[in-house]
Amino acid sequence: MTKDDESKIITPTQLKQIKYRCEIATPGPWISYIEGRDHTSGSSFIMTGEGESRGEDIELSGATASDQDFIAHARQDIPRLLKEIEHLYGIISRLTQASIAEHDTVNC
Repeated sequence: MTKDDESKIITPTQLKQIKYRCEIATPGPWISYIEGRDHTSGSSFIMTGEGESRGEDIELSGATASDQDFIAHARQDIPRLLKEIEHLYGIISRLTQASIAEHDTVNC
């Protein structure tokens, strides 16, 4: 791994910061509605929450439909990715501990 690659690795502190931003954002799900694709009148917007937890709609200026879809999906995607990272860290930790224990047993 090169030094440039190492600088791209997300640190535990950065993961906590990402998780915090997710936790304080308007609750999901967020759904992108594009005028002409999803409805025929009004403007494009992101609907936040649903039912009792419905939040304010988000309207973007200067965003493409793809940008808006990306932003809306990020509300659901980032928490899922964080859970997957935590899951993988757990696997790595267990494998590392098993490898250390196996190595110690072999050398006894």
